[in-house]
Amino acid sequence: MPTLFDPIRIGSLDCPNRILMAPLTRGRATRDGVPTEIMGTYYVQRAEAGLIISEGVGISREGLGWPSAPGLWTDAQVEGWKPVVEAVHRAGGRIVAQLWHMGRLVHPDYLGGGAPLSASATTAPFKAHTYDGKKVYEEARAATLDDIARTVGDYATAARNAIRAGFDGVQLHGANGYLIDQFLRDGTNLRDDDYGGPVANRVRLLREVVAAMIAEVGADRTHVRLSPNGAVQGCDDSDAQALFTAAGAVCGELGIASLELREPGSQSSFLATEVPPVSPAIRKVFGGTLILNSDYGLDSGNQRLAEGVADAISFGRPFIGNPDLVARVRKGLPLADYDPKKAYTPGPEGYTDYPAATEQAAA
Repeated sequence: MPTLFDPIRIGSLDCPNRILMAPLTRGRATRDGVPTEIMGTYYVQRAEAGLIISEGVGISREGLGWPSAPGLWTDAQVEGWKPVVEAVHRAGGRIVAQLWHMGRLVHPDYLGGGAPLSASATTAPFKAHTYDGKKVYEEARAATLDDIARTVGDYATAARNAIRAGFDGVQLHGANGYLIDQFLRDGTNLRDDDYGGPVANRVRLLREVVAAMIAEVGADRTHVRLSPNGAVQGCDDSDAQALFTAAGAVCGELGIASLELREPGSQSSFLATEVPPVSPAIRKVFGGTLILNSDYGLDSGNQRLAEGVADAISFGRPFIGNPDLVARVRKGLPLADYDPKKAYTPGPEGYTDYPAATEQAAA
C-alpha cells in the first residue's frame, strides 16, 4: 500500500512524494497583483513538496478582493511570476497556479465602486479585508449570461497566462465560499435559469469553466479544488452529499488530473462542520488523483492512503512554519508553530524567516 513518501504521477507530473502543499493566501504581491522577488524565496523553501499548489491567483480585477494578492490577467503579472516559477523548477519543485474569483467576497473598494459579482443578489457575512481595514461586505449583483460568458473567458485567459509564466498546470478554486462555490450551493444560488435550481444546473458553471481551462492547457494539467462540507463564509447547501458527488462526477467526466477536497472535521476553526465526509462517494465517480486536505498528520494521512480513500494529502498551515515539512515528517521531527498575526503582513517576517530544522539545530 502507498505511503506519503511514495512517488505518484498526477496528470502530466511525476511527483516524488504525496505530501502536497495546499494553497495558502499570503499577500506579498504588489497592489497591482504583480508577484515580488520574496515570493520566489518562499516557494523555493518549500520545493520539496510533492507538488506546490500556489496561493489563490486572481483571474481578473473584478474577481480579486484580498490585499496584495497576485493575479494572472496582465502581462506584468505574467512577467512577475516567471522568475518565481523558474526558481521553483531550479530547486527541483513542481508548481501549479490556483485560479481564483472571489465573487461576492470582493469588497467594492477593490472595484472602484459598484457591486461584486455572484450567482445571486446575496450578501456575505462577516467583514472583508481591505487596504483600509476590515469592512462589512455589500450586496452582490446576480451575474447575467454575458457576465458568465465573460468570466469563463477570464478563467481561460488566466490558465493560458499561467502556462506562459511557466507553471506546470492550473487548479480551479471551486471551494471555500468563493464564486464557483456560490454557484454550486443552493444557499447562495437562488437563480431560476439554466445555472440555478436543480443540481444539474448548479454544476453548469463548474463544467464550463473546467472545460475552458482544459481547452487552454489540457486535461492532464488541469486540477480542481472543492470543499464538500457545511457552511463556509455564509455559503451552504441543503444536500452536500448529492451536490458534491455530482460535482465530482463532472470532474471525472472531463478527465482532469486531480481533485483536491478540503473536507475537515469539527476541530477545524475555519471550516468546522458536522456534515459527513463526501469523499467516499466522490471516490466512486472520480477516477483521477484524489487529494484530501485539512487537519491531517502523518498517521491520519497514511491511513487515508491505506484505505484507498485518497491518493495524496495536501498540507496547508503546517507548511507556513515548516518550510522543510517533508523532511521533518520523514525524520519524525517536531513541527514548529507559525504566528497567525504575521500570516498576511508585508515583507519577510512570518513568511520566509521560519527556519528549517537543520538551521535550528545549528543555532
